[in-house]
Amino acid sequence: MQGKTVVWFGVIAALVACGPVRAATAHADSAHEHGIKAKKKRGAAAEYPYGREGDPRKVKRVIRVELSDTMRFFPSEIRVKRGETVRFVLNNGGQLPHEMVIGTMDELKKHAALMKKNSEMEHVDARAARVAPGANGRMVWQFTKPGEFHYACLVPGHFEAGMIGTIVVR
Repeated sequence: MQGKTVVWFGVIAALVACGPVRAATAHADSAHEHGIKAKKKRGAAAEYPYGREGDPRKVKRVIRVELSDTMRFFPSEIRVKRGETVRFVLNNGGQLPHEMVIGTMDELKKHAALMKKNSEMEHVDARAARVAPGANGRMVWQFTKPGEFHYACLVPGHFEAGMIGTIVVR
C-alpha cells in the first residue's frame, strides 16, 4: 500500500509541475511566434505597428463592441486619435464563443490559418480577448501610430465568414 501512495504522490507532483491541462492549448501569441514585428523596451509593453497594451489608468474613451453570431462586429469601423488609450467593452450576445484580435490584415490572415489548424488554442495577449456566449470581455489598447488596422474573430470559420472590422487611427 505504501508503494501505491508514493506512486500517486509522484503522479500528482508531476501534474502540478506541468500546470493546468489548458496551458497545453494556450499560446502566448508572441511577436516571434507569428512573425509580427514588435519592439519591446525593458519594462515596457511590446510596441506593434498599431500600438501597445494600454494603461487602464489612462483610458480616454470606452468603445462598446457587439460580437454577433451573424459573424459581424458592431460597430464594424472604429476611429481613434493617435496616442489615444481606449477600453474596449465586448458583449457577446450570441450562442457561440467569439473574440476580438487587433492586428494588420496580413497578421490576422496568418493567425486565422494557425487557429484553423489548432482550434483549441486560446490567446494570452493584450491584443486579444475571447468572450464566452452571453458574457462580456474587456481590452485596453493604446494606438500609437496612424494608419488603418483591423480587428477580427479568429475562432475557426468566423474570420472566413467575414467577422472583421476596421480601426482608423488619425
